[in-house]
Amino acid sequence: MAVQMKKALYFDIKPYSINDGPGIRITLFLKGCSLNCVWCHNPESISPKVQKMYSKSRCIGCQSCVEACPQNALTLTSDGIVTDWERCDLCGICAEVCPTKAMEMSGREATVEDIMKIFRRERLVIDQSAGGITVSGGEPLLQPDFLIGLLDACGREGFHRAVDTAGFVKTDILLEVAKRTDLFLYDLKVMDPEKHKRFIGVTNEKILSNLQILAATGVPINIRIPFIHGVNTDPEELTSMARFVASLAGEKKAVSLLPYHDIAINKHNKLDQEYDLTGLAEPSSEEIETAIAIFSAHGLAASVGG
Repeated sequence: MAVQMKKALYFDIKPYSINDGPGIRITLFLKGCSLNCVWCHNPESISPKVQKMYSKSRCIGCQSCVEACPQNALTLTSDGIVTDWERCDLCGICAEVCPTKAMEMSGREATVEDIMKIFRRERLVIDQSAGGITVSGGEPLLQPDFLIGLLDACGREGFHRAVDTAGFVKTDILLEVAKRTDLFLYDLKVMDPEKHKRFIGVTNEKILSNLQILAATGVPINIRIPFIHGVNTDPEELTSMARFVASLAGEKKAVSLLPYHDIAINKHNKLDQEYDLTGLAEPSSEEIETAIAIFSAHGLAASVGG
């Protein structure tokens, strides 16, 4: 595959991460996702475009943004600042002048070298902790040219490379990325295809097939499961999942259960999006214990977090 160096759009970069692979890491979050999970904790990751986020609770009504907007797209109302989206061109000036960060822009461009400069600044901490870099999203494989260029650059400089993917991507791209990745964090959400479509927006045949193909390459894979009461905590679902993971080629995969929580409500509000939590809840301690026992019965080590 010919790789052209290009800019990528990302929405966050977090140093000192301890939950996205071994050691202390830097995690880069790219924008754009091929799924639409109803519980999404990073709703700003779904769109592949720059977005504006507004927090009414932070707004002090100073109207700095209103006065600075070159498109006259902002108005102060009793409900806070309202944006006329037919006028707004997402230039970001409102976010730049906002003294309380009530206005924020989600999405900025960066080249491979821009990101490598950030990685290099944390080299000492990464090396001392046997850590590395993790590329997440969204779905990072939707920006393949940038991702492959970044992984190649990290490989040349000796960084441990992890990629967090949901697997709903082109198989040839996945295999190209696998050649440059030291660890995959592979999200597995629901086994039943219709249930998967209802909660996630697509069926899961491609995701499961890609996971089997990826496992056959021998690349290390950790399975990560968003663990949600009302979605995938019942024993039948867990048993089906455990059987599938146990059947994958290579060494037995570590399984990380990621218990659901509703902390994303504020992000959805900032994006002026509805967040329907009907039927979703945090798993109980008993459900977590049952899940760990089911995976253990299939020869798999499951733990909470990671």
